[in-house]
Amino acid sequence: MVHFPDVYWKAKEGTREKMNVNIEESWKQVLADEFNSIYFARLAAFVKSAYASGMVYPPGKYIFEAFNRTPFDKVKVVILGQDPYHEPNQAHGLAFSVRKGVQTPPSLVNIYKELEDEYGTSFRDRDGDLSHWADQGVLLLNATLTVSEGNAGSHQGKGWEMFTDAVVAKLAERREHLVFLLWGSYARRKGAFISRQRHLVLEAPHPSPLSAHRGFFGCGHFKKANEYLSANGLSPIVW
Repeated sequence: MVHFPDVYWKAKEGTREKMNVNIEESWKQVLADEFNSIYFARLAAFVKSAYASGMVYPPGKYIFEAFNRTPFDKVKVVILGQDPYHEPNQAHGLAFSVRKGVQTPPSLVNIYKELEDEYGTSFRDRDGDLSHWADQGVLLLNATLTVSEGNAGSHQGKGWEMFTDAVVAKLAERREHLVFLLWGSYARRKGAFISRQRHLVLEAPHPSPLSAHRGFFGCGHFKKANEYLSANGLSPIVW
């Protein structure tokens, strides 16, 4: 099995062989139709070319890190981001998260501030690595899974949005009692179709310093998420 920048499809007597993507097995099965679609073949070609010709984040082996850390049937909470971080040593495949030892980005600082207000404990000594959330069932999903260095949004409109729309749709349709945290207008649009009867959908402004004061601070999403999980017999997230 190969990592995504080297993922391939072959033309053989006028047909395409199935694509072999390095992703956790349950997701591979759930998303099989996406991986074998024409749009994904085009996306794969674009991403492979981008990695071959310049610096792209996250490193190839981390493109599907959110899925590898949070299998389909283990998802409890979905947090939607937009793009990976586009500066060196930040992105590692989890939305809003950065590698250990990297300065915590402003949006994540504000997320920690909201957690402090909700729980009354300090998060200021935390690093920015949210892997422990992912390991508990928090799918930290960016709408676009790759980006060129220093060029925010550079891989938008290439097929990633269609792929991650399918991810959200599969979760919304096949699972029950999930919590979707939709921060900002982009995330709200992406999650507009999710059944509010089947899942808990919480919306707020983005935690960016430009908008956090417009309603992200004080939203109470983290406690509300855990209350909902507990009410449905699921263990809460240790934020």
